[in-house]
Amino acid sequence: MTIPLLDLQKQYNSIKKEIDAAIKNVLSSGQYIMGPEVKYFEQEVAQFVGCKYAISCANGTDALVLALHALGIGKDDEVITTPFTFFATAEAISRVGAIPVFVDVRKDTYNIDSSKIENKITSKTKAIIPVHIFGQPAEMDSIVAIAEKYDLYIVEDACQAIGARYKGQRVGSIGDIACFSFFPTKNLGAFGDGGIITTNNERLNKIVRALRMHGSGNAGKNAFDIMNGIQEESQEIETRETIYNPTKYYNYLIGYNSRLDEIQAAILRVKLKYLEQWNAMRRQHAIYYNEKLKNTSLILPEVLTDADSVYHLYILQTDRRDEIVSYLKQKGISAGIYYPVPLHLQKAYEHLGYSKGDLLVAEYLSKRTFALPLYPELTKEEQDYIVGVIYEFEKLNTKHNSQCTL
Repeated sequence: MTIPLLDLQKQYNSIKKEIDAAIKNVLSSGQYIMGPEVKYFEQEVAQFVGCKYAISCANGTDALVLALHALGIGKDDEVITTPFTFFATAEAISRVGAIPVFVDVRKDTYNIDSSKIENKITSKTKAIIPVHIFGQPAEMDSIVAIAEKYDLYIVEDACQAIGARYKGQRVGSIGDIACFSFFPTKNLGAFGDGGIITTNNERLNKIVRALRMHGSGNAGKNAFDIMNGIQEESQEIETRETIYNPTKYYNYLIGYNSRLDEIQAAILRVKLKYLEQWNAMRRQHAIYYNEKLKNTSLILPEVLTDADSVYHLYILQTDRRDEIVSYLKQKGISAGIYYPVPLHLQKAYEHLGYSKGDLLVAEYLSKRTFALPLYPELTKEEQDYIVGVIYEFEKLNTKHNSQCTL
């Protein structure tokens, strides 16, 4: 049996007619950029997340950059975040000229350890970026309290966690601004790149809308006026005419070209209708794994009390990670290693001066964590096969199963 880490073809086949029809409608409409599909998708995401505004963009990395730029974070500012995440989180901080300051993570949830944040705050600190890693919300109560105490912004990196809840509230509606990715492997994935920014702040909404389109046109002027304290009669934020739009030749801010195209928006609108169902199926699969693997030497994923994970990835810990991943591969099972090098030890961040031993938990996890296949379409037969192979590995390696400690 061959089981991929994620099977995107199965998902497409399950909704093929709707997806094909949505694409065909866009192709026949002649509106390919900033048309009605983007407009309606933004409205639907805002409603789903539970916030006032959603602004789509080209990808999740751009979402982070746009959010930081809109907050006015720039050269030599410091932004606190986690080292145990995808590189884009820190990369976006660097891209706007700021400095990522890494805080170690919790060994059980893999999220930033909120008890260690205050020690890293300086006069240069402007924001905190908690990452809801692997689909599990970070400890937002503590993070919000710290941000309020020190007058810091919160940028939620929810790229892996659309649909997750913290104490009943959707991630993406808790901080000042939040970012999501629609990379194909995400719980809500496009057929290419895509991203979106959510906020309840009207000012940030208007600035981000301008920045994503070169700071031009009515949106650019509106944002310029807001940023410079100019009081004028409100006007339409955006002009969506893309065949010929004369206002786009008048630029007010230095922005970006970061738009979600109509085809991706149409695809995502179809998929958004199924997201709750798909996330529920992921949780069911995680529960099944937990039950079947509880008697192994593997350390199972934990979920915070009052949190609702969407299991973007099902992450396990073991001190024999490389061996078990290799054994699974021999048996036709794909497994992923997340993350082999924590961000503070990446070559790109040598100049920040971190050394091995500075962030012990992140370094410990980077040698022990791996992901099993988990996606809505995964069958019980496939899960049972995976579990069986793991027990085979355990039997073959019984004398090596003692867990190392941190």
